[in-house]
Amino acid sequence: MTVRRFIPWPDKRLRTPCAVVAEVTDETRALWADMVDTMDAMPGVGLAACQIGVMQQVAVVDASAERNKRIYLANPVILESSVKMNVYEEGSPNLPGVSAKVTRPRAVTVRYLDETGTVTRRDFVGLEATSVQHQIDHLAGKMYFDRLSKVKRDMLLRRARKVG
Repeated sequence: MTVRRFIPWPDKRLRTPCAVVAEVTDETRALWADMVDTMDAMPGVGLAACQIGVMQQVAVVDASAERNKRIYLANPVILESSVKMNVYEEGSPNLPGVSAKVTRPRAVTVRYLDETGTVTRRDFVGLEATSVQHQIDHLAGKMYFDRLSKVKRDMLLRRARKVG
């Protein structure tokens, strides 16, 4: 296992949709293992492959307090979203030193390939749901601040330039 380096904003890969994974292979599982090490080193509750420069629809999430409930996702797609919303402070190691409150659906139903390559449909709620949505955004070439108003987004990016 290896802790990988994050690509810095505004690297164009962070704005590029990732390629669909044809199947879950040993290479995919090795990537997930590195991603877990990298996520734990942040520390964070999720990581998308593009954040470390791998342009595949692969993500890992663990929002548990014990850090022992790893969720491995390939090709995740949101099928349903709750009407009820939650607000969480979100950030990204690709743009360190800044964060913002982001509103997202409180619960989502997601279809994805799990670590065995099985098509899985699962409901996520709370912080886990927020992290899964955050990772799916990354895989589509979006950043959390894209969900902010233009004024708030511009302020955040100005603040990030001062921090960096």
